[in-house]
Amino acid sequence: MPFVEFIAGWISGAVGLTVGHPMDTVKVRLQTQSTYKGIFDCVVRTYRHEGFHGFFKGMAFPVFSVAVSNSVAFGSYSSALDYLTQSQNRKHDQGNKAPLWAVFIAGCFSGGIQVLVTAPVDLVKVRLQNQTASRSVAGGAKYRSPMHCVAVIFREDGARGLFRGVLALTLRDIPCFGLYFLPYEFTCRMLTEKGKQSSTYAILMAGGIAGVVTWACATPMDVVKSRLQMSGAGGRVYSGTLHCITASLQEEGIRVFFKGLLLNSVRAFPVNAVTFLSYETLIRSMTASPT
Repeated sequence: MPFVEFIAGWISGAVGLTVGHPMDTVKVRLQTQSTYKGIFDCVVRTYRHEGFHGFFKGMAFPVFSVAVSNSVAFGSYSSALDYLTQSQNRKHDQGNKAPLWAVFIAGCFSGGIQVLVTAPVDLVKVRLQNQTASRSVAGGAKYRSPMHCVAVIFREDGARGLFRGVLALTLRDIPCFGLYFLPYEFTCRMLTEKGKQSSTYAILMAGGIAGVVTWACATPMDVVKSRLQMSGAGGRVYSGTLHCITASLQEEGIRVFFKGLLLNSVRAFPVNAVTFLSYETLIRSMTASPT
């Protein structure tokens, strides 16, 4: 895995996570709990009962580990694209563009690889985000910290418990990472003159559009993934991915699979615009030839 892409992916992942975590917390609660009437109701009740801190629950653990998964995603994407195009010295902004089919396949490959890192981290994040009771209340909070959450899950369900919902996560991430890099590359090319580097505006727009397109496609399976991760931990119990899909459809109708879609889309644009801008800026600064 290219070292430069790994480092740039790490830092940009941490930046994007920090920007989007509050909205992600609201999204997860809307998807897994039926007590909220909508986005505004969830925001108001979260702030009223938990304060500003409530929107950042579960962030301490993934702020570092999601940065790792992001670096794995960007690094494996770059490696796969180099392999598919047989161009180890490919430069995104200097006219030697990879075909879009290769961009999509490389994105799908990176989605599958990063699931191995993301699955346990995402599980812990979702469990902590759904923990609405205060630690100051006796017997209120089941998990005291991210590491305590890991320990409890391991004690109750074993190592397999840390990968609860991994099939749904895989079904979400493999195609959606292909749809993540594809619109980014396409939009960048449309907004950039031939032979020139993409401008800050082009990168921000391309990154934002890529994020919105990806989450529009990912939200149905994201709902299933979140519900499976809460299964047996305060949420409804599901026997597997198919059971979760059929039970949710029967009980709440087709609309259930689009819970959090609006919030995902609103969150996705700034988060991914910042992520790609950070990534491209770091790549350029670390690979720039000394003058």
